[in-house]
Amino acid sequence: MLINSVRYVVLMMMLGSTLAIAKVDLLNHNYRTLAGKEQLNLKKAYAGKVILVVNTASKCGYTPQFEALEGLNAKYAKKGFVVIGFPSNDFMGQDPGSEKEIKDFCTLTYGVKFTMFEKVHVKGNATTPFYADLKAATGDVPGWNFHKFLIDRKGKVIGSFPSKIKPDDAQIVTKIEAALASK
Repeated sequence: MLINSVRYVVLMMMLGSTLAIAKVDLLNHNYRTLAGKEQLNLKKAYAGKVILVVNTASKCGYTPQFEALEGLNAKYAKKGFVVIGFPSNDFMGQDPGSEKEIKDFCTLTYGVKFTMFEKVHVKGNATTPFYADLKAATGDVPGWNFHKFLIDRKGKVIGSFPSKIKPDDAQIVTKIEAALASK
C-alpha cells in the first residue's frame, strides 16, 4: 500500500511538472532589436512562423555559421521560416563588443539580414527568461555559441542542436521542411 502511495505521489509530481512546462508560453517575451530601441514581442512578431533560435558570438570558431543561417533564412522566408539571433558573451568572452559593433560585424562580414536581438545571457544565474523557458521545454542549455533551437508554428520546441551541427545540416533542414509543411 505504501509503495502504491509513493508511486502515486511521484506520478502526480511528474505530471504536475509536465503540465507546468506545457503551460509556458515560450514566445511571450519582449526583446529589443540589436543596437536598436524597438522592442518586439516574439509571440506577436513570429506568430505562425517556424523559428530557428541561435545564441551567437562574433569571435568564435563557429562564427562562420552566420553565412549558413542567413542562407536558410533567405531560402525559407517566403514559406514562413525565420532565424533569430541572440548575441551572448557567456562562453569565454567571445562576443565582448558593444551591440553596435556586433551588428556592424554581422552585417558587414556575413551579410546578416535576419533579426538579431539584444545581447543576453543564455546560461547561469542571469539567464534571460526566453532561454530559461527553452531550457524548461527541452532540458537543454547551450553548451557553447551557436546552439540552435527549432520552434514549430505553434510555439513548441521540436529540435535542439549543439554548436557543432551546422545550420544547413540535413538533420536541421529536414526538421525545418517538415515543420513548414505542417499547418
